[in-house]
Amino acid sequence: MTTTAEHADAAVAAVPGGARPRRRSWRRLGTGAGALALALAIWEVAALVIGDAVTLPTVTETADTFATYLTKPYPEVQGKTLLEDALISTGRILAGFLLGTAAGLLLGAAMAGVRVVRELADPIIGVMRPLPPIAFIPLLVVWFGIGETSKIALIFFGVLPIVTVATLGALDAVPPDLLNASRSLGASPFHTMLHVRLRAAVPGVITGMRIAMGGAWTAIIAAEMIAATGGVGFLILQAGNYLQTPLIFSGIAEIAVLGFAFDGLLRLLLRLADPTVRR
Repeated sequence: MTTTAEHADAAVAAVPGGARPRRRSWRRLGTGAGALALALAIWEVAALVIGDAVTLPTVTETADTFATYLTKPYPEVQGKTLLEDALISTGRILAGFLLGTAAGLLLGAAMAGVRVVRELADPIIGVMRPLPPIAFIPLLVVWFGIGETSKIALIFFGVLPIVTVATLGALDAVPPDLLNASRSLGASPFHTMLHVRLRAAVPGVITGMRIAMGGAWTAIIAAEMIAATGGVGFLILQAGNYLQTPLIFSGIAEIAVLGFAFDGLLRLLLRLADPTVRR
């Protein structure tokens, strides 16, 4: 004789997208929040043991500093608030990332569809991909100055090879049966690439975009520390020069929040593109 609980479990298992996936999502959210709370608690205890705010400020000191400079400029003369610096860095990230992603998609699709393009571009991408974008900062400053163009170009050159490789790999992984079925129904090679191959490769492309986004933040923060008059990286550098450790941690926390938000948007896009993905 089956119990009510067993009937409920059977009903949940039989219904796609039922209560069980939602319960799993809430459990993952709770686990993640608990892990973050534990990390903050360890940080707080370690800071209290050290007893030196310059070496390691407490969580509360960092939170107070973050709240203060969210609307207060630093440095006070010709400085910007945390919010303004976040907007500056975000604008640079969006411009460089979108341009690099668009170029990477086009180049990856061209390499997958045209053998000559692949043979010409593959060695160039192979050489570019291992190079750290930070190495190009002095050269880009010489070419474009310390304005926005050099920083957007830095992100562009960092994102381009990653998205290109991800797009090419995802397109190559599409099952040949899908392509043959499309061609047998009268679709042209271009139509097959656009409506079959690219659509099937979307999850792999978005995964590559997530990896590229992390690299973009690394590159822009480094660039803002070397050649900039605003942005989160510039703020962290200025705070470090005056041993404002709580403000340094505030800038790092701001990067973490922004990076997590962008990654969350890309994960949402991945779920919309492929509902079977549970992330």
